[in-house]
Amino acid sequence: MSEPGRVVIVGAGMAGATAAGALREQGFAGEVVLIGQEIHRPYQLPPLSKGLLQGTTDEPDWVHGPGFHEEKRIEFRRGSTVVRIDPRDHVVETDDGERLRYDQLLLATGSEPRPLDLPGGELAGLRTLRTVDDSLALREALAEQPRVVIIGAGWIGCEVAAAARHHGAQVTVVAPEPLPLVRVLGARMGAVFRDLHAAHGVAWRLGNNVTGFIGEARVHAVQCDDGSELPADLVVIGVGAAPRLALAEDAGLALADDVPGRGVAVDSRLRSSVPDIYAAGDVAAHDHPRYGRLRVEHWANAKDQGAHAAATMLGSPNPYNATPYFFTDQYDLGMEYRGLADPDDQVVVRGDLGALEFIAFWLRDGRVRAAMNVNMWDDGDALQALVDNQAPVTVEDLREEDLSSLIP
Repeated sequence: MSEPGRVVIVGAGMAGATAAGALREQGFAGEVVLIGQEIHRPYQLPPLSKGLLQGTTDEPDWVHGPGFHEEKRIEFRRGSTVVRIDPRDHVVETDDGERLRYDQLLLATGSEPRPLDLPGGELAGLRTLRTVDDSLALREALAEQPRVVIIGAGWIGCEVAAAARHHGAQVTVVAPEPLPLVRVLGARMGAVFRDLHAAHGVAWRLGNNVTGFIGEARVHAVQCDDGSELPADLVVIGVGAAPRLALAEDAGLALADDVPGRGVAVDSRLRSSVPDIYAAGDVAAHDHPRYGRLRVEHWANAKDQGAHAAATMLGSPNPYNATPYFFTDQYDLGMEYRGLADPDDQVVVRGDLGALEFIAFWLRDGRVRAAMNVNMWDDGDALQALVDNQAPVTVEDLREEDLSSLIP
């Protein structure tokens, strides 16, 4: 495989920015063009719902330092949007009419908040959280200590709730599920997060759907399907994210209809169905050697896939086989999760659940499918190895034995 002369990367989030840097780190000497819609240089998303939103920091975590792109000869086109990909001619077209040829193309277009198409959706006071500007604007609004209604009890909903309580806002979370995070963590761990937030003053309205927003120019209440109205000065919509697929679909790339939210179907090396086009990050539904086809919307996946896509474009034959990983910080709870479990898998707890110092394991067929450490940081390497190897263990082993001794 010959080395490309020009690599164009569409999307300057974590995946795209990491890929651009990795191309240089891996010795690529050709042209690298990084195209991003925002005017900011590339930044990481996790702080937007954590430290930046709380006010413990005033800047996001930048992917690279100032001057990086100039130093590494990366042409960073900020504030530019790709509107069309022409795979036949190997050209991308931007919103100002420019046509830019590529030898290889990486799609790293990320995802965007899912909207709620409900009556009153045009009212002022309804927010989503995806960009640094979203976070700073929401932080300013939370500083007024408003009555906040958060729609959605996933990671964004829970982290925004914690940040809002940090600012002293009144917080109600509405979601149709019986527990927060239940689709990812299952009932037992979902109850841990429900109780954590309740202890910090969050009011839960679980098992409810929102049917509309009430107000004149600005929202002043949220209407639920049981007929109740929740007073609100501010509403944060956190009902998930959808991958940005329009470019890929228009260009004729195969999409994965068998994964939640769909995605660009890529093979184990992150190659799409169209020659010389790759995908990484939130938009990529990739063929994982252990898990089958999946799409992961987390920071570590975007970072690792960006670097892996760069290696593939330069001829690496290796599959992307990293284990999914994510983390959260809510109040005084810090957590890391490794693996991919079914919420109905058997859960084994090691440590003190009540004190929020424990490790949870998800077992299926006697093997570790996922592990989550909460406020315990000494066993990360062992947990990673147990999950990577899907180690065969017993419940007693996980509760009592030295974890490193269980690694195959």
